[in-house]
Amino acid sequence: MNSDLNTESNIPSNDNSNNINKQSAGKPQDSFVKLAMRNMVKKGSTSLFHFSLTIFGVIATLLGLAIIFH
Repeated sequence: MNSDLNTESNIPSNDNSNNINKQSAGKPQDSFVKLAMRNMVKKGSTSLFHFSLTIFGVIATLLGLAIIFH
């Protein structure tokens, strides 16, 4: 168990990985869902328009497939 900790300390690391670790340790990154929700709230009506187009497209596709394969 302790051998893993000892081998990690012997691995040389470059400055870029240290900076990345320091940034992620300071503030946790937002999840994709949180970023998507924030973007949706910011853009408002555009997001609702695209969402409604998607819903109508899916319904039209399902109806078209139902008619074709009936």
